[in-house]
Amino acid sequence: MHAERPPEIQRIVFSSIVGTAVEWYDFLIYGTASALVFNKLFFPASDPTLGTIAAFGTYGVGFLARPLGAAIFGHFGDRVGRKAMLAITIIIMGLGTFLVGLLPTYSQVGILAPILLVLLRLLQGIGLGGEWAGAVLMVVENAPIRRRGVLGSAVQLGYPIGNLAAVGALALLSSQLSAADFLAWGWRVPFLISIILAGVGWYIRMHLEETPAFRQIEAAKVLAKRPLVEVFVEHRRSFLTAVGLKLSEISYVSVAGVFAISYITGNLAMPRSVVLNALLLSAAAGLVTIPLFGWLSDQIGRKMMFYASCVFAIVFAFPMFWLLNTKDSLTITLTIMAAIIFGQIVGFSVGAPWYAELFATRLRYSGASLGFQIGAAISGGLTPFAAATFMAWSGGHTWPISIYLIALAFVTLIAAMAAPETAGKPLR
Repeated sequence: MHAERPPEIQRIVFSSIVGTAVEWYDFLIYGTASALVFNKLFFPASDPTLGTIAAFGTYGVGFLARPLGAAIFGHFGDRVGRKAMLAITIIIMGLGTFLVGLLPTYSQVGILAPILLVLLRLLQGIGLGGEWAGAVLMVVENAPIRRRGVLGSAVQLGYPIGNLAAVGALALLSSQLSAADFLAWGWRVPFLISIILAGVGWYIRMHLEETPAFRQIEAAKVLAKRPLVEVFVEHRRSFLTAVGLKLSEISYVSVAGVFAISYITGNLAMPRSVVLNALLLSAAAGLVTIPLFGWLSDQIGRKMMFYASCVFAIVFAFPMFWLLNTKDSLTITLTIMAAIIFGQIVGFSVGAPWYAELFATRLRYSGASLGFQIGAAISGGLTPFAAATFMAWSGGHTWPISIYLIALAFVTLIAAMAAPETAGKPLR
């Protein structure tokens, strides 16, 4: 049935990429701004180290809110359908990001500034927590069996596109404005334009059709009554596996893509353009490597791709900081690119179809979404905060961060070994 609808699947993939790119732009621009702006504008200036830790703490709040979004929208995604949830979540994300651009600073309203920042980050996290699984399921539940890897991974192209837009916007404004103007108003512009991007994404998503898989269970009247409860009762192993699969890859991108900004500009005293350009190149590389890794997972299996990424994560954890500490611009750029491409993008791209394939259709939105987002909250939300704290605790040394990355890679490796191979097999 799916193979007879190639124009439809192409339209669905395109729509999912565009909508997800908007969502990731909204979420990721906050992470970049945390390291460049928020530590200076929204927290007391008396202690720069504490300001950085606090800024990463508010960054982490967005990750911690994502499971809440997964629970809320997963429930309705399995009860009402995938399409409606996608339309709602993109508006939530766009509105939250737009309002961040209007916030007063600590010098203007005191403690109210970081409180409002945290509340809006919570709103962002709830929106993204509910969005991701819906976008993936729109593609996976329409894709031909032997192309689920490459088509499912294509949804993840929204991440590098959104990242390119977010980092690119801040990098452009940072290079064209004086440091004073950038801090005064320049950083706000990328946040304010998100409301326009959200409107475009909402329009596109409203023209999608519900997935055949959901229509089938709806017609058969076998919709889950309490999806979250049933996930923990019927799919407990799949849920824990999905959580474990997420830990390593998101810890790598949190260190190389978020923490590294403050580490390279602060501890190593390198120009911020070095790390921003490295992140832009990494995101550009993702445009090629994400579908490539997805295609490879259709050929050799999801498990083999995760095994390779976990081995890299373990082996590269210490050399990553040794190479960054050379203070050579080219070496730093290549190091960040390697960490993100092989430490994060492999699992990020292949994980999209794999998380969905672990669960039955009637529980797929809740199961895939909650597994993904709890793993993201545990690792992604805490990693920049933990890394900054480890640095302060160890007197400026990075070895605790490397050990942390290795430990999470071993957990993901165990999860990959426990998970069933789903490439080339019908959806449950």
